[in-house]
Amino acid sequence: MDSLHILAFTHTNLELDQIGRFHLDDNVLKDRLTFLKDIMDLDELMYLSTCNRVEFIFVSHASIDGSFLKRFFRAFNPNWDADLINSSIENVDLFHSTESVKHLFNVASSLDSLVIGEREIITQVRKAYEQSNDFGLTGDVIRLLAQYTVQVAKKVYTESDISKNPVSVVSLAYHQLREKNIKKTSNFLIVGAGKSISSMLKFLSKHGYSNYSIYNRSKSNAKKLIEDVGLKAEILGLDQLENHSKPFDVIITCTGSSKSIFTRRIYSKIIGDDKRKKIVIDLALPSDFDESLQLEHNLTIIAIKDLKKIAKENLSKRSKELTKCREIVDNQLTNFKAIEKERKLERAMSEVPSTIKNITSKAYSEVFAKDLENLDEESRDVLDKFVHYLEKKYISVPMKMAKEILLKQKVK
Repeated sequence: MDSLHILAFTHTNLELDQIGRFHLDDNVLKDRLTFLKDIMDLDELMYLSTCNRVEFIFVSHASIDGSFLKRFFRAFNPNWDADLINSSIENVDLFHSTESVKHLFNVASSLDSLVIGEREIITQVRKAYEQSNDFGLTGDVIRLLAQYTVQVAKKVYTESDISKNPVSVVSLAYHQLREKNIKKTSNFLIVGAGKSISSMLKFLSKHGYSNYSIYNRSKSNAKKLIEDVGLKAEILGLDQLENHSKPFDVIITCTGSSKSIFTRRIYSKIIGDDKRKKIVIDLALPSDFDESLQLEHNLTIIAIKDLKKIAKENLSKRSKELTKCREIVDNQLTNFKAIEKERKLERAMSEVPSTIKNITSKAYSEVFAKDLENLDEESRDVLDKFVHYLEKKYISVPMKMAKEILLKQKVK
């Protein structure tokens, strides 16, 4: 593991827009990473890129010093000037050997995430490995590391409560909505087409809700939204909201307006004579919904300020699970050391079979060639079987003995 290293840029040492410098567009990803691997003479390379982290996981026997880092970042982006390269060197987090393994375990287990316990990172790590492998950048060391990292993360999520108690505002809003026991046939009045609305619609459509009317300033953005989510909906301009006449059960709103979208006048107009209970999920800040309407109409408002308070409490609960999770990671790190040590032996002995076969081939074709010419067919057959038997034993016996020695040793 001494040749394993990680260069990490995360939310702990950089602003998100600064991390963006290290993101690569899909159309240049393979070429840029292949060039980086070749120019730096790396044995293996894996590139992990998410919204709040970029990490380079690589295998190299070179000394990872200032000179190496300068050449690394210059190769990563030849257009960077000296200031950007020096800034990258100053802000990078370096991990080597065992610390690299532990770091990646923590990342995939979401112990090092901006939002602790969010499970999406485990998928991002797995996909990052698969992509780097498809590009031909990885080898046996990173393959074993990535495979075991995913197993460790699953163990952390299974054996702890780190991912329980939602901390996403949208997730909390959806859970509160479900607690109201709304029917699958309920009609939704949606206002906005941003990220929060998109996430909310994904939750809803996944669980069988399908009746939507969407109002947004930009109809094209709303159309793109329903295409991305994969649902059907009536799309109208926000200026038509006050003319909405269809019955509805739930309002979900999230715009960037500085003023209330649902004023007394507009809400009274669209509600008409409908006295049925309504549920409002207001994810906007400032609020899209005039809260005083709750005193005048039969409705329940789930507001972002209340959701954020719950999210903060849940995040605190998740943080209390960190000690248990870190114990799991430490135990799995010990196990991985043993597995990696055995695999290192297998890699070292991987050339034994071909070496033995080369010796056998030379013995047949050169050393004992004349002697073999005098053998009859039956004798030659016996000799072939004898040699084949010795080949197998010379390959398997040393491997077995070496493994037994390793198992008896304590992993340091």
